[in-house]
Amino acid sequence: MTWNVPARRHLALLAAVLFALPLAARADTPIKFQLDWRFEGPAALFLASSAKGYYKAAGLDVSIDAGNGSGGTISRVASGAYDMGFADMAALMEFAANNPDAPNKPVAVLMVYNNTPAAVLTLKKNHITKPADLNGKKLGAPVFDAGRRGFPIFAKANHIEGVKWVSMDPALRETLLARGEVDAITGFSFTSLLNLEARGVKESDIVVMPYAKYGVRLYGNVIIASPKMIKEHPQAIKAFLRAFLKGAKEVIARPEDAIDYVKARDGIIDVALEKRRLRLAVDSVIDSPDARAEGFGRVDHGRLALMASQVSDAFGTKSRVDPAAVWTDAFLPSAAELNILPPAK
Repeated sequence: MTWNVPARRHLALLAAVLFALPLAARADTPIKFQLDWRFEGPAALFLASSAKGYYKAAGLDVSIDAGNGSGGTISRVASGAYDMGFADMAALMEFAANNPDAPNKPVAVLMVYNNTPAAVLTLKKNHITKPADLNGKKLGAPVFDAGRRGFPIFAKANHIEGVKWVSMDPALRETLLARGEVDAITGFSFTSLLNLEARGVKESDIVVMPYAKYGVRLYGNVIIASPKMIKEHPQAIKAFLRAFLKGAKEVIARPEDAIDYVKARDGIIDVALEKRRLRLAVDSVIDSPDARAEGFGRVDHGRLALMASQVSDAFGTKSRVDPAAVWTDAFLPSAAELNILPPAK
């Protein structure tokens, strides 16, 4: 077919117009993202980029849903119900090692909590001030709690024996400790501490033993992606991470201004409480000495390999955890974009 000059000019003009259309006018790549837990303070790290339009500007149509635990998030990403999510690295390792032949094992693409938030919490009246005091004590936690699952690592590092476990619903954990029905609990430090205060326990009466301060340098929560997403939309993953980092940097710099994003998703939250929860999360597991040493978003491969071995032993997985099967740095943004921690004080 021979095109005349006017027709060629018309097509060239149309192509130029289409190419010049703003990104928002083109079809955005949809990403269904699930958090590890409810809409609480730390969720602002993800919600900020949504509220400010950073995902949209990156050509993404991102929906963010609350979760009910890392295990559930990992399973839903594995099933294809969600494209990406936020989950505990130890839980991700366990899933991969217990499902060696599964075709859709999620992979971690960015480290957010460089240290696990897991901790043992007790009350001063129980006369437990250090890990060795836990010998023979009664500890409580849900069976799926990250701190409980990783407790054998904590126990080995601190020579703890004879612990008796009481299983419970997450909503009852802090209540049973406050009532004296258990001697101590495991949980995320910034969650259980504030939950105890909400039950009338004074902060000065609470003893917190973070795993990271007692010889257990497990990584915490990571952003994960499904194999399908990795194969079919690698550029969308990179775009998501860049947009996430832009919002997260602002949240870390001024966490007190970020809770409005969370309240927009759950109107009944206690704003003051969630401001404290977010600040505690930033100070304890995001802007930590390990994160500064390794660089936000990255992992130390030797440390990751040690964690894989520890999880294999503590969790009794069907196969040994392969670090290369649960982590890739192929999608990490530039060093400048990863530099979101505030200047050291």
